[in-house]
Amino acid sequence: MSIRFNEDQIQIRDLVRRIAKERVAPRADEIDRTAEYPQDMFDLLKELGLFTLPFPEKYGGSNSLVSACIAIEELGRVCYNTAYLLMTQWMPFLAIMTGGTEDQKARYLPGLAAGDLRGAFSTTEPQSGSDVAGIKTRATPVIGGYSITGSKIWCTNSHIADFVVVAAKTGDDDSTRGINLYIVERGTKGFTVGRKEDKMGGRGIPSCPLFLDNVFVPEGNILGEMGKGFKKVMEAFNKSRPLIAARGVGLAQGAIDHATEYIQQRVAFRQKISDFQGIRWMLADMVIQTEAARQLLYNAAAMVDAGAPSEVLAPISAIAKCFSSDTAMRVATDAVQMYGASGISNDYPINRYFRDAKLLQIIEGTNQIQRNIIASHTLGRPTR
Repeated sequence: MSIRFNEDQIQIRDLVRRIAKERVAPRADEIDRTAEYPQDMFDLLKELGLFTLPFPEKYGGSNSLVSACIAIEELGRVCYNTAYLLMTQWMPFLAIMTGGTEDQKARYLPGLAAGDLRGAFSTTEPQSGSDVAGIKTRATPVIGGYSITGSKIWCTNSHIADFVVVAAKTGDDDSTRGINLYIVERGTKGFTVGRKEDKMGGRGIPSCPLFLDNVFVPEGNILGEMGKGFKKVMEAFNKSRPLIAARGVGLAQGAIDHATEYIQQRVAFRQKISDFQGIRWMLADMVIQTEAARQLLYNAAAMVDAGAPSEVLAPISAIAKCFSSDTAMRVATDAVQMYGASGISNDYPINRYFRDAKLLQIIEGTNQIQRNIIASHTLGRPTR
């Protein structure tokens, strides 16, 4: 399936590409070096109205995940962290849009679309990692709602989020039937955001542990129907994985951009290193892999926009996420190799691309988990 952008999407691509080059790229190294939250980049995205892209038209959006992926790819080409800002806004959006009541959508989606609210999404726990079904955080029924106790790790954007969508189990049921999602408001008694992790990549958008000690969540903040939370988590992941793929494609393309410029400037043995056949073939493979990843990415995003059912979308999204992030890692590794000793120096931006690429193979379900999903669907035994 060949993806052709419509006029609106081409305009989005051209606008974001120009803004990325003129205003985002000059900040990218500093954001990575200082590991400080880039509020100025958030304000820029808000000013441009980019947060609205995947939202339905009644919230001012284009109702298009393809358009959202275009923006992430173009921003990720110059700055992983700025592209990450869009992702952190869109993950809670997808969860609420997929499983929320009309009241919850009215309360949270306009603010997320406008950039007036910031959210976070939390499933990962110390002992379970990618195994969402293995979470231990418990939600106990109380008068008017639920009391949640447990802990989470690697909750990105939680340090600044106005609310966090938290996954927890009810009762003693260790199956996926006991999992539900709860909207926990910032400042709720017993809810604490821990110290930010010192990460090798994605350093500008902090990831923190969460601690929940008898946190009360009213019935109006339970996301979706009880007993169906796990299904909603999986649906949200299926719809969000093309966004991860877009980050991989953008990162790979950015690494190609930097490497192409470098090898045409560097001279060795009295010729540009771009004239060596070994280097030229390496570059060609980088381009081939990235273009293949791009086609998989936009095919998956188009399926989301077309309303493909979860059982059809799941393996396609997993393929796009897995291949694109693996490609980002391979391309960034080869780009560092082209730089030689300069590639391991913090004075050159390619170092940043290499570190950021590794994260993409782990987040939103490791690539080993993606391969499990793909194999299970191929064998006719879909995962839970």
